[in-house]
Amino acid sequence: MSDNNDFKPFVPANKTLPEFTKTSIILGIILAVVFGGANAYLGLRVGMTVSASIPAAVISMGIIRKILRKDSILENNMVQTIGSAGESVAAGAIFTLPALFLWATEWGTSSPSLIEIAVIALIGGVLGILFMVPLRKALIVQEHGTLPYPEGQACAEVLVAGEEGGDKASTVFAGLGIAAAYKFITDGLLVFPSEVHYEIPAYKGSGVGMDVLPALLGVGYICGPKISSYLFCGGVLGWFVIMPLIVLFGADITIFPATVSIAQLYAEGGSNAIWSNYIRYIGAGAVACGGVLSLIKSLPLIVKTFREAMKGFGKGDASGERTNQDLDMKIIIVGVIVLALAIWLVPVIPINFFGALLVVVFGFFFATVSSRMVGLVGSSNNPVSGMTIATLLVAAIALKATGMEGQPGMTAAIAIGGVICIVAAIAGDTSQDLKTGYILGATPKKQQIGEIIGVVASAIAIGGVLYLLDRAWGYGSSQLPAPQATLMKMIVEGVMGGNLPWTLVGIGAFIAIVIEILGIPVLPVAIGLYLPIHLSTPMIVGGLVKLVIEKKKNLSDKVKKDVDENGVLYSSGLIAGEGLVGIFLAILAIVPAGEGTAGDVINGFLPGLIPALSDPNVGNIIGLLAFALLTLSLWKFCFRKVKK
Repeated sequence: MSDNNDFKPFVPANKTLPEFTKTSIILGIILAVVFGGANAYLGLRVGMTVSASIPAAVISMGIIRKILRKDSILENNMVQTIGSAGESVAAGAIFTLPALFLWATEWGTSSPSLIEIAVIALIGGVLGILFMVPLRKALIVQEHGTLPYPEGQACAEVLVAGEEGGDKASTVFAGLGIAAAYKFITDGLLVFPSEVHYEIPAYKGSGVGMDVLPALLGVGYICGPKISSYLFCGGVLGWFVIMPLIVLFGADITIFPATVSIAQLYAEGGSNAIWSNYIRYIGAGAVACGGVLSLIKSLPLIVKTFREAMKGFGKGDASGERTNQDLDMKIIIVGVIVLALAIWLVPVIPINFFGALLVVVFGFFFATVSSRMVGLVGSSNNPVSGMTIATLLVAAIALKATGMEGQPGMTAAIAIGGVICIVAAIAGDTSQDLKTGYILGATPKKQQIGEIIGVVASAIAIGGVLYLLDRAWGYGSSQLPAPQATLMKMIVEGVMGGNLPWTLVGIGAFIAIVIEILGIPVLPVAIGLYLPIHLSTPMIVGGLVKLVIEKKKNLSDKVKKDVDENGVLYSSGLIAGEGLVGIFLAILAIVPAGEGTAGDVINGFLPGLIPALSDPNVGNIIGLLAFALLTLSLWKFCFRKVKK
């Protein structure tokens, strides 16, 4: 370990500034709910979420500094600490819990209650924080010169550059407003389709398309050219290699899980039918194998992390300085025991004593792993899904071995996986936030309490968001494919019932192994193979915008950094704007209004005034042109108020 004793925080330990205030708590709770809801919608569409720390910090600076005329960097840090918790809770919840809704539809049973979802999210979130707190000194302080925690440092830099907060906040809000208007026009008023698709008759089995939506463009920019290109490669592999081969060699053959011949399947549903019946299972095998491979590769790091963290477990600081105060170990131990008992004894959680024991053991282990991993690779590359897959495999096998099978066993396995997924996600977020606080000179104890407040607020809200989106469109639909949750569902079903098309899953697994041997990151390619190509095409556009900026030779490194920061902030606004309007449209889709719904009234208004838009070809062209203008807006905002 490299304990950096010479490090001096931005705010000295002997100086006290406003930090844990009513303003920071209220604003943080609002942002936790907003970014949690927006990320839930995004994750259910494309299978990934984005960090909310920097956008929350920028919005906080814009409101507290410019509107409320207050000035405290620690108060702004508290806002992003509370606000970013919503994104992590949402990520853990949407990766697993929609499986319970899918099963409820299949089995004809009731969906999980709001209380059940809230309790699972709350317990997972608070456990993640409590498990991470004793590791702060070992991972954040003593490893300051070793573990960079990229998002934590970036957020600290943004907060230090607070005098620019007004301009930066306006960039986020501009993206939010533009995306909100765009989303409402396309998916609310149906002026043009949000998904453009073309079949290729000369190359049977293939197809290409694009979801011309702002969030996907923003995700592509934030992920960058490498990750977005890997995702796109997965889509190309599925839609231009495997699917044409299936149609070419399958012809009149009927292959499970389809119930008609491949030729008939293609004739009725085109390339989308081939994807839904075959490719998503191949993609599921690739993602599952990729998650396991990433975990295996991380084993040396995991062992090292666990060993070193245990050496410093619970070692407080005798200095008594404000910047070294953590939650008391007695509170942490009692809290973990109470939550473990709650998992076992609370009736709404379908987990027995054995399952509760698995949660505590796996939870602490993966919280340690996640906290260390994000320090090296960042939250965006944290293999939370791989940890969840490993947990589900062990949990499903163990539950089946103990006689807990069928519906109760599958429900319990997903509940266990849901808690662990949230534990891992929130532990990574907490460590990033504590790194930001360490650099700025925040009070760790107050940040840890702030994290708990953010978890409580977002846990209460996430159940409503999940119910709302399910009522509006249903999980597994084209609007909400819920890719990660569908994958987790298939894994549990495969272990418990053995009713998966294992050959297709095996093909995907061996594709992942080949990709790994070639030295290419497996998970992005596997996710691209698993998702429809319509989602990876807009992402590659966002990635290419970032690539062009990176390759521009007439810009200094300082200007490129400013341009990229503008792009990240604008893209964050695009994601938040679409997510919020997506939730608003979900409300309209379920609120009664006369004979139809409020959504029907709005959805039928503009197309009736402009009959030409009912022509699919015209709509596709308009959609592509609108997306081109949206891409141009991203380019323009990247260079907004940048001094060349």
